Amino acid sequence: MTLQQILTEKIQIAVQQLFEVSLDKVEFQATRREFEGDITVVVFPLLKLVKGNPVAIGTQIGDYLVANVSEVEKFNVVQGFFNLVISDAYYLNFFNEIRTIAQFGFVTPKEGDKAIMVEYSSPNTNKPLHLGHIRNNLLGYSVAEILKASGKKVYKTQIINDRGIHICKSMLAWKKYGEGQTPESTGLKGDKLVGNFYVAFDKQYKNEINVLIAQGKSEEEAKKFAPSILEAQEMLRKWEAGDAEVVALWKKMNQWVYEGFEQTYKNLGVDFDSYYYESNTYLLGKEVVQFGLEKGIFEKDPDGSVWIDLTAEGLDRKIVLRSDGTAVYMTQDIGTAIQRVKDNPDVGGMVYTVGNEQDYHFKVLFLILKKLGFDWAESLYHLSYGMVELPSGKMKSREGTVVDADDLMAEMTLTAKNISEELGKLDGYSEGEKSELYKTIGLGALKYYMLKVDPKKTMMFNPEESVDFNGNTGPFIQYTYARIQSILRKADFDYAQNVTIDSLHEKEKELLKQLALFPEVIQNAASNHSPALVANYTYELVKEFNSFYQNVSILGEELQDKKIFRVQLAKKVGDTIALAFKVLGIQVPERM
Repeated sequence: MTLQQILTEKIQIAVQQLFEVSLDKVEFQATRREFEGDITVVVFPLLKLVKGNPVAIGTQIGDYLVANVSEVEKFNVVQGFFNLVISDAYYLNFFNEIRTIAQFGFVTPKEGDKAIMVEYSSPNTNKPLHLGHIRNNLLGYSVAEILKASGKKVYKTQIINDRGIHICKSMLAWKKYGEGQTPESTGLKGDKLVGNFYVAFDKQYKNEINVLIAQGKSEEEAKKFAPSILEAQEMLRKWEAGDAEVVALWKKMNQWVYEGFEQTYKNLGVDFDSYYYESNTYLLGKEVVQFGLEKGIFEKDPDGSVWIDLTAEGLDRKIVLRSDGTAVYMTQDIGTAIQRVKDNPDVGGMVYTVGNEQDYHFKVLFLILKKLGFDWAESLYHLSYGMVELPSGKMKSREGTVVDADDLMAEMTLTAKNISEELGKLDGYSEGEKSELYKTIGLGALKYYMLKVDPKKTMMFNPEESVDFNGNTGPFIQYTYARIQSILRKADFDYAQNVTIDSLHEKEKELLKQLALFPEVIQNAASNHSPALVANYTYELVKEFNSFYQNVSILGEELQDKKIFRVQLAKKVGDTIALAFKVLGIQVPERM
């Protein structure tokens, strides 16, 4: 039982005995630093059940707890809050229980539990991954790992947008200006090569628009009738008709992109259990439309288009099939969701990691799936996130000024190298060890900076700030982990043995209180789909450890049992940092 569970039960008994009323729940919060105490009970909700002065009520309950509950040593009441001082014995028992649990805070999935499918990345195959994709991938991967750690079975997936006019733009430009270039002949990653032709198409298209405007066409007409866009549309029609030459080119260029993406995913440290391709799923929703019409969920307009009316739910009418019988994105997403559950019958819910500009789309999608009667539609979640901006402004991919994911990772590694060399603490490292460490620090900085921000917020990514070795950064936490490993290497005695300690230094107690929060943090992060909760918890744990390290002698302690206990405590903090960073997808270095 957790401390809150123990106290809830005892406080409910106290309230029943003292005031003859039943208390459903007890509200706790952390004790403010200026007051003595380890956990605080909020008295105000009790006033609905018990008439009287909150200080007097708190005092009566506090006296009862001190007399009847071994965990409570003393208390004080400040207005409507009573602060409990918990015995050292409770925290020492807690530590002895968790000390050798390797996966402390993690829960194993139960046999027969439904799985959750987490979708992230889902790129277009016409350009490389960029800064926005990095936030998407890191969020999706981390949420999947947090859900796993909380006790859920998880599948990671993505839908690759491998068809449509944007793909044809790159294909057309390669065909016209490519001169047979390949990733091998140019030395470029496949996604970079294809992205260059997307930019080339856009440049040519803009020139044609300007020429047509100069000839007296309106901007709208120029965009519609520019030769390049007409050629791209013709290529799309050929693709849809199964033209052998166009399909062969499409397959070849997409394969280049997939190989490039895989390299980026590997460097970023994310993975997937399954892949869905829009070219396979874009027809999937059509049969569901027929089913929806028969059930009266959808309605057909005179022109043959099919709609769903969601005005009663505060939304609007939404088209699900065009009058010419072609699918829209909504139809595809309906079909893909249904297909995923067919492929994985144990899936009981899905998380879609997609930017907040698609908030309305997912409201509609989830509502349609509920109306179609799928029970798993009750467990769909849109992990909506804000855009990423750089100090220099927003990103644009058509003009080729996008912040490329590979370039950013390389830049982060280089920044980590420069800072590490300035600090000059790498004596005795081989060149291979150094380059591995720079990558660990650089990517750790990038990932932590991205994940410590609440997903819903638009964020400013500052590369230099993220690699700072002080403050709420990845490298600061990694450095503390490495410091702990250094302590363990220097401990030239057996610290695995059980020892008996009578009392705790206040810094030891604060550190144990912080450790005790970890399982709850994992569960809260899972239910809120928020890696930021794990990231910021880890920072607080590390701050608490550094305060302990500065105020308490560890290896210099004269009493052997105390020395062993402090090394054990340091080790457990290190293990917990590693577990927290594992779900964030961040590595921890043994030395720094």
